This record gives sequence, structure tokens and C-alpha cells, in this order.
Amino acid sequence: MMQLHISPSLRHVTMLPAKGVREFINVKIGTRRVSYRMMFYMLLLFTLLLRFLFVMTAVDSIDPRENNCSSTSTSTISCLGKKLVPKILGRKLEPSVPEVMYQVLEQPMVPVEELKGRSEIPQTLEDFMSEVKESRPNAKTFAIKLRDMVALLEQRTRMAKIQEYLYRHIASSSIPKQLHCLTLRLANEHSSNAGARLQLPTAELVPALINNSYFHFVLASDNVLAASVVAASLVRNSLRPHMVVLHIITDKKTYSPMQAWFSLHPLGQAIVEVKALHHFDWFARGKVPVLQAMEKDQLKRSQFRGGSSAIVKNNTEKPHIIAAKLQALSPKYNSMMNHIRIHLPELFPSLKKVVFLDDDIVVQTDLTPLWDIDMKGKVNGAVQTCHGKDKFVMSKRFKSYLNFSHPLIRESFDPNQCAWAYGMNVFDLAAWRKSSISLTYYHWLEQNFKSDLSLWQLGTLPPGLIAFNGHVHIIDPFWHMLGLGYQENMTFAEAKGAGVIHFNGRAKPWLDIAFPHLRPLWAKYVNFSDKFIKGCHIRAS
Repeated sequence: MMQLHISPSLRHVTMLPAKGVREFINVKIGTRRVSYRMMFYMLLLFTLLLRFLFVMTAVDSIDPRENNCSSTSTSTISCLGKKLVPKILGRKLEPSVPEVMYQVLEQPMVPVEELKGRSEIPQTLEDFMSEVKESRPNAKTFAIKLRDMVALLEQRTRMAKIQEYLYRHIASSSIPKQLHCLTLRLANEHSSNAGARLQLPTAELVPALINNSYFHFVLASDNVLAASVVAASLVRNSLRPHMVVLHIITDKKTYSPMQAWFSLHPLGQAIVEVKALHHFDWFARGKVPVLQAMEKDQLKRSQFRGGSSAIVKNNTEKPHIIAAKLQALSPKYNSMMNHIRIHLPELFPSLKKVVFLDDDIVVQTDLTPLWDIDMKGKVNGAVQTCHGKDKFVMSKRFKSYLNFSHPLIRESFDPNQCAWAYGMNVFDLAAWRKSSISLTYYHWLEQNFKSDLSLWQLGTLPPGLIAFNGHVHIIDPFWHMLGLGYQENMTFAEAKGAGVIHFNGRAKPWLDIAFPHLRPLWAKYVNFSDKFIKGCHIRAS
């Protein structure tokens, strides 16, 4: 870069080119009636005035009035005077360009229905820029076109988001025809094949169901394929499979297919029990709180009349509100399998400790060391979800699930309290029976009904966070890795290194929307050559 060095007397100017060669220029000095320093300052002032004049001329290219100054004035200097004099005198003859644009943009948006079909509104940003370059509109016209174009683009973005939420809702809520086929085939097998109706477990192994020296696992599911993967992965990775007892709880309609599957696909030395809810004595006696809660829940959700099509047609609600309403229609939120875990002490009155497993998990290590964890008097052994490398998954606190804008929640809980995860939990049933956890759970469900389902997002985790508050013992994150159903950035190697992986989220591994690079971790426990699997066209990918 060239540098100029001017001597204080202005007699010499030194030029230093980039190459480093110095050149000296002698400045011829005339009479010194005016000091050289004064000449320098005058030159500097004149330069600043020229720059200011240039800026004012440039601003004049976008003028809010039709009678542009540059087009009516005889000279640039006179135009500049028209702009400066009123401001110097403290008067303002016309609004500035930003104020004109602000006035237009702050006006209420024109309804999108009125904008549709108007050819003069640019349809894309490229069209808008091209039109501005060609027509050079004044500030007001510029702002009006910009406002109308933004309104159209916002509406398109809104509709795209709503369609995405609708497609996700359909994909995650529907039962794939392959799974429906599997359930029907197994139900038929149960009715026609005595081998599919075996007593589970056999009579000599029944005492093990209440023997606390065994390792008891509980799985609640109405999905036969998902349950088969959990069971296979649990037993295959166990170092003492003969000491494993798996209690499978299902509903009435799925009991026959579930029993048929595990009768025809024994798990080696492991002990498997399949029971429907109506088989439990406790469930058959009197009024069960979970049933009453579900009835109220169903009544509240009946307000969404017309189903998903009616919800997405609403033109006034924001996309995230529509997404929440679509989520409310998901069958799992009104499924007994989703709520039954709160009654484990009543369902298994003879057991002291169990490990509860969701049906969208895969076991990748021996889980029997979980019985060696000292719970320190706590009820629920769970992984915290506010600390970890994956900030997208492991950043959940109470404020992530509970509505702290509601005074009842705001006055009762700390928004920054760390949350924990359902899916792989160690439950000390003996300590649970001494607590009021279940009563607290239903008390807050009732409060949520009274508040029109406004206290938290959907699901059983939010009321679980409340009910187990103060009763949670934190266990090592190795035992439960979350987010494989919604965190696409999770790598195969990271997931493979966890003890239990959880496909929580919409992208369940048995659905077409599953993440292809993570699905093999689940699919490795499916025997795709099995006649039922093969006959229903269930494939690895």
C-alpha cells in the first residue's frame, strides 16, 4: 500500500510505494499570506463537504415524493440547500425515507386472501429485486410491494410447516400394514395352533415370577414386533439369561398375538410372562385411577372435532399450536400402555425392584448390574437429561416440559431443575409403596384437566417429573442413550457404545421415516427369515 508523508511546512511530500522505494517531491511555495497549516485544514474541510454532498445526492435517488429534487433543481448545490436549510432552521418539510417505509410496514397486513392472484405482487425475492431495478419506485411504493410480498411468503412458509407436521403425524400415528399383517397372522395362529397357546411360563417356572432373587424386567407394549426386539436384545446380551424374568404387559386385543409370538419364539433359558391388563386382580377390582384419568383425557381431546383435517384448515393459529393439536390426536397419548407404569407397585405386589423398559429401546449390554446400584432410599433410578455432549438431546429441564407461564406451575416448581428420562428406569417398588408418588401423579393430572390441558405438553413424562420430584436417583448416562428417534446427527458409533439406546421421537425404527444409519442397531434383532416376518414383507430397510 502506498504511503504519503507530508512535512509540517508542506514543503516536502514523501511517497513510499509498496516496493519500498522512496521518492521526494519538492513543493513550490508562493507567498505566505495564508499559513500552510491553514491551507491544509481548508483542503480537508472541502473534502469532507464533497463527501457529504455525495451522500445527500445518493439518498435523493429514493425520495418519498413524486417531484424528485434532482429532477427539478437547476444544480446539485441548490438541491442540497433545499434538503439542509429546513433542518438547520429546525423545520421538517417532508418525512425521511426510513420513516415513510416504517409507516407502511407498520400498517396491518392485508389479508392473504386479498393478495392471491394479484399479478403485480412479486412472487419471489428474485422477482422483487429485478422489478425494483427496472422501475426504481419511490420509497412508499417500494415498501408496499415489500410488505405484500413478505405476507405471501409468510403464508407459504406457514402452510409448508403445517403440511410437514401433518405428514409426520400421519407417519408416526398410523400402524404400518406390515405390523397390522403380523398381528393378524399371529392372532390366527393363536386360534388354530395349540403350540401358539402355551402357558407362559411353564408351571414349574411360575414361582420365579415372584422370586426377588431373579432379575425382573417389565415391558408394557401393544406392538408385537417392537416387544420382540426388546426381549431378544435383553436376553441375548445378558450374562445370566437363566436369571432373567421378563414380564410383558399388553392390552386385551394384542394378548393373543403377543402370546403366540413368544410361545413360538422362546427366549432360551429366560423366563417370559405375557399378561393382559384384565388378567391382573388389582386391575379388575373397583375403579382404577388410570381408567378414570383416560376417560377425562379422552373427553378433553374430543374438542378437536373433525380430526387432523379440521385442525390444519385453521388459518389463524400458529403452526406450533397446530402441531400440538395434531400431537394430541396421537393414539399413544391415550394408550393404557403409556400410563400403566405409574401402577407398578400394585401390579407386582410381591416384587421389591424391577427395571422398566419402553418398547422403542434396544438393549446392548448386560443389565443385571443395575440391581447392584445403591438407590439411597430413592424410588426411581434414571438418567438426567440436562448434561451431556449432545446439547440437542441432553438439554432438557423442567421448563422444557412444563408450562411456566401458568401460575400454578410457576409457583410450584423450579424451571431450571434438571429433567430425567423414561424408557429404562430402575424402580425400587418397596420404597415406592412408602411414598405418595401415585397420589401426586393423579392430583396433577386432575389439575391439568381443570386447566384445560394447559399445564404441560402431552405424554406421561411431565406428570412423572412432578410425581417423582425428590425421589430420583441419578444413574450413569451409559445406561440410557436418548434421541435416536429425532436426533439425526447422532452417529452409529456413538449409539453403538451405549448400554441401552432409545428411539424416542417420531422416527421409530419400525417406520419408514426411521433414520437409515441408526435403524440397523434395531434391525439386527429381527429375524427377517422368520415365516411371519417374511410373510408380512417386513424388511431390514
